[in-house]
Amino acid sequence: MSADLLRFTIAAEPPPRLDKALSRDVPASADLSRTRITRLLAEGEIRINGQVVTDPKAKLSEGDEVEIGLPEAIEIDTVAQEIPLSVIYEDAELIVIDKPAGMVVHPAPGSPDQTLVNALLHHCGDSLSGIGGEKRPGIVHRIDKETSGLLVVAKTDRAHHALALQFEKHTAERAYLAICHGVPDAGDPRLRGLPGISFEQGAVLKITTQLARHKTDRQRQAVTFHGGRHAITRARVLEVLGTPAAVALIECRLETGRTHQIRVHMAHAGHGLLGDPLYGGRRKLPQKSLPAGAAEAAEAFPRQALHAATLGFAHPVSGEMLRFEAPLPADMVALLAQLRGETAS
Repeated sequence: MSADLLRFTIAAEPPPRLDKALSRDVPASADLSRTRITRLLAEGEIRINGQVVTDPKAKLSEGDEVEIGLPEAIEIDTVAQEIPLSVIYEDAELIVIDKPAGMVVHPAPGSPDQTLVNALLHHCGDSLSGIGGEKRPGIVHRIDKETSGLLVVAKTDRAHHALALQFEKHTAERAYLAICHGVPDAGDPRLRGLPGISFEQGAVLKITTQLARHKTDRQRQAVTFHGGRHAITRARVLEVLGTPAAVALIECRLETGRTHQIRVHMAHAGHGLLGDPLYGGRRKLPQKSLPAGAAEAAEAFPRQALHAATLGFAHPVSGEMLRFEAPLPADMVALLAQLRGETAS
């Protein structure tokens, strides 16, 4: 057993499975998820009435004495790398980052390093107390490599557990700014005739579908109405650009957070994001509707024009409501200036 022991007693009417009973009765201050408890069981770190138990289906009774060994967080193989970060907020429990476009969040095949995790390992150092028994930052949610903007990352197990619960229950606030082809209009009969499309008060476009991996292109997600995962996006037009209207600056709010959700939903609505290589955002814009050079600049924009601008959540320890905003990055600011016909000062 580990030197650091957590001791508690099983309360009345425990659930029939040991892992569920432990999850219910473990002190809240320990912030041990059911997944972590299952791992500790397999590692022989849990004793019931002095006996090691490894079967998550074992039964417990009221009054059983539990000891859980908590090993020190182990180092992981991922390399800490000194990469500049735009830190919006940081305390002992979490860190909020304004991620630049082009940075992958987590190491993966094809992106083994130079990721946000590599940068956080260097930046946070010994302030990482361990996530799931490993000395690593706790990635609560992700944004695509070529999407810029706000991310919150946990530095402790309890912060990771509490933040993940907020994202799972959709209580965290997430708003994105995007530039899309055309203008979503409540009076557009084409749009109103599409499945999954409706409008709410204030001309807010609501897109409600299921999302699943594309049948032939494994890099893409696809709208479906049978199977897949439930997804809801709301989009509000902030600015119409072009005469006649050619593009729009929109605010998108997520009720759910699925892979590529905004990108695939706006493409489904016929208003794909400018610069999006996967979902049709490379189509030509009407040059006569826009200032000189603006259509060419939009077509040459190297990424999807999408920025995670607002992030709000309850602090995982204090409960204080935190809300952060990140201004548009320089490339989107410059693109909007060209679409408006503004001259450089």
